[in-house]
Amino acid sequence: MKSIGREFMERTRYPLMEAPDQARGIPQPPLQLPHTAGEKTLPLPSPRDIRLPGLDVREAIERRRTLRAYGQAPLTLEELSFLLWCTQGVKEVVPGLRTNRTVPGAGARHAFETWLLVNRVHGLEPGLCRYLAIEHRLLPMPSPPEIVSQWVAACRGQEHVRSCAVMFIWTAVAHRMTWRYGERGYRYLHLDAGHVCQNLYLAAEALGCGVCALAAFNDDDVNRLLGLDGETQFAIYLATVGKK
Repeated sequence: MKSIGREFMERTRYPLMEAPDQARGIPQPPLQLPHTAGEKTLPLPSPRDIRLPGLDVREAIERRRTLRAYGQAPLTLEELSFLLWCTQGVKEVVPGLRTNRTVPGAGARHAFETWLLVNRVHGLEPGLCRYLAIEHRLLPMPSPPEIVSQWVAACRGQEHVRSCAVMFIWTAVAHRMTWRYGERGYRYLHLDAGHVCQNLYLAAEALGCGVCALAAFNDDDVNRLLGLDGETQFAIYLATVGKK
């Protein structure tokens, strides 16, 4: 009997692929999840205005280590803006077609939305936010007092979710990818998640921060905390960030 993983790899080979929605003339999904005009959003400092100490790419790669124990110093809003820009920053919008971003993305589909669990960031209230990448703004979300404990539990008791300054949560909008690539697009979602998180690791080094990527989480619990159905949109990767 074949394993589920092996069957997935075999059944997403090109010879077995049906025509995707793009080839059938179905309109593509929006480049970003919508939000209502009445929702209050928070501006972020422009990445172009942020001054950082120089760090050679080779040095950043050599210094990078997974870090689960963080200092108590908060991140500044400028530092958070820089990390968001490095992981999902939009360099160009081609209206109705694609966004060109700071990370590689299969076919420029960029199927991810970024959420933040904020613990210690100057200028931000603790709680959950969604990053509006096209506008480079934050959308605060309703956050109950026990939200951090809920996230620790959803991440299988990993306490660095509580001690970090901020946790990045990337969710995949499946149709944004499968519209072009069909079922094979699920492969690309996982590849693209790796691109995004590696950018976070390297960018964090320039700020004196460390990162711990999380794949050990309870999918249903995380999706429920974000109000996602787990099918059309679902959590794919998480990462805690904090000062060393």
